[in-house]
Amino acid sequence: MQKVLSFIKPYKVAAIVAALLMLVELAVELWLPLFMADIIDNGIAKENLSVITKLGIWMLVLTVVSFIASIVNTYLASYVSQHFGFDLRKALFEKVQSFAFADFNRFPTSSLLTRLTNDVNQVQLVVFMGLRIMVRAPLLVVGGVIMAFVVDVQLALLLTAAIPLVIVFLYFVMKKGVPLFSSVQEKLDRVNGVMRENLVGVRLIKAYLRSKHEQQRFKNVNENLMNQTVTSLRLIELATPVLLILMNVAIVAVIWFGGVKVVGGTAQVGEISAIITYGTRITVALTMFSFILMLLSRARASTYRMEEVLDTNTSSKETSAVQPLALEKLQFHHVSFRYPDSEDDVLRDINFTADKGQFIGVMGATGSGKSSMVQLIPRLYEPVEGHITFNGQDETDIGIDELRSRMGVVPQEVVLFSGTIAENIRWGKEDATAKEVEEAAKAAQIHSFIKTLPNQYETVLGQKGINLSGGQKQRLSIARALIRNPEILILDDSTSALDLKTEAELQKALRHRESMILLIAQKISSIKEADKIILLEDGAIIGEGTHEQLLRNNDVYREIYVSQYGEEASNELKQQTL
Repeated sequence: MQKVLSFIKPYKVAAIVAALLMLVELAVELWLPLFMADIIDNGIAKENLSVITKLGIWMLVLTVVSFIASIVNTYLASYVSQHFGFDLRKALFEKVQSFAFADFNRFPTSSLLTRLTNDVNQVQLVVFMGLRIMVRAPLLVVGGVIMAFVVDVQLALLLTAAIPLVIVFLYFVMKKGVPLFSSVQEKLDRVNGVMRENLVGVRLIKAYLRSKHEQQRFKNVNENLMNQTVTSLRLIELATPVLLILMNVAIVAVIWFGGVKVVGGTAQVGEISAIITYGTRITVALTMFSFILMLLSRARASTYRMEEVLDTNTSSKETSAVQPLALEKLQFHHVSFRYPDSEDDVLRDINFTADKGQFIGVMGATGSGKSSMVQLIPRLYEPVEGHITFNGQDETDIGIDELRSRMGVVPQEVVLFSGTIAENIRWGKEDATAKEVEEAAKAAQIHSFIKTLPNQYETVLGQKGINLSGGQKQRLSIARALIRNPEILILDDSTSALDLKTEAELQKALRHRESMILLIAQKISSIKEADKIILLEDGAIIGEGTHEQLLRNNDVYREIYVSQYGEEASNELKQQTL
């Protein structure tokens, strides 16, 4: 918990002042019953109006002081807790941003969302309540007991007889509560996960008439969350009636024995009144413990979950940030790779070379390892065997930021952000000029479409680009990569939605840029003109060469060619072999 609580340090002065003001409130609350006892015994009983007036004025002054202290304390507690939450959430977000792809396998997206929102809120609330009442409540119990002993030792012993039992019971509740609320947070992760899946796939759900199925699925996870929360709260809420019955029995005992002492002349009515007041306030403070225990149990569970994120050692290896002159030659040297928590290699003994200005096509069946291979180039994952070099220099010797700043990556799944078209393209280069944005769009073959829009480059995109076609989204993603003027451009099946003419124009524009291009494609037409085609099967390279070379020498490539081009291609190949 120390790592999370360390975020309070920048605000420790405000926290200390808030704590001191809370002590002022506490002192006033403990002192007022003594004034009241004095008023009863020396003012009302003796019909002395001056004593009543004098002590009444002091009580009024102390109440005003307590009121002012309370207001300032609340302000400072809010200030500390809100800034604490801001800093903690920022640190968690920055940590998540530093994750390698492998780290995301440990934390599902829904879980990360819960940790950055609900879990932070739980701990933030504890910080606020800690500076307001959580520390004040136990101090009020201790202070009330001490003041009761000051007034009358015998009656104070009766009042405090139940407190050891209360402490043992509260310890039991706390011990049981933490794992229960950890389970609550995990089930909340699942609810968020189902909600996220439904919001992302809402069109598919409606198209397949699966709304009722998804409603039932959400109902199931929601019921699990409700049932677990009810179980946890039942335990916590059990504390209140147990505390009340124990303390009320003690107060009744004080009243009965106090009455005996007043009749016997060994105690005064004001003293009995003061002890009953302390007893009542102690009871109120103890009943708050159920609420405090619930907050602490949930916050402790949330703290562990956040520290899991903060303590994560990212999979990417830190480097000395050597800066190469240029990324002119890429080489894979006996590279093998498997995903974390998997025993099966996705890539096996991969060897190939790509040079500046080359257009490299990558083909293979689904699951052959195409995307996995290109994800190793910007170090989204790390090889488990072998190594990758740029100009003969191991990529782990190059700073990750430096390496990625020289690359443009267009992922298989198009990701567009809320904002205008220009902002989405400029996302690849924050300080790009309007001219650079337009040139990137032209190269990506999307400029002419943008010019037909009423607001052109200032057109606001719908959520995830919902108002664009698949091909338009792909071209915008390519423009975002091209605006970086990358030395290496990786297109992971990013032209699948383009027609042949547009794709041909795009490839022509790309070749003018002299970047090293690696294009994953399912269609031979997309890579037919490539300088080199790499054919993968079951994580291994089974063919490498130009289109013509592979047609002559590789049976698998010929089968793909015939399957895509039909009988005419089959006849053509037969004639070539005659």
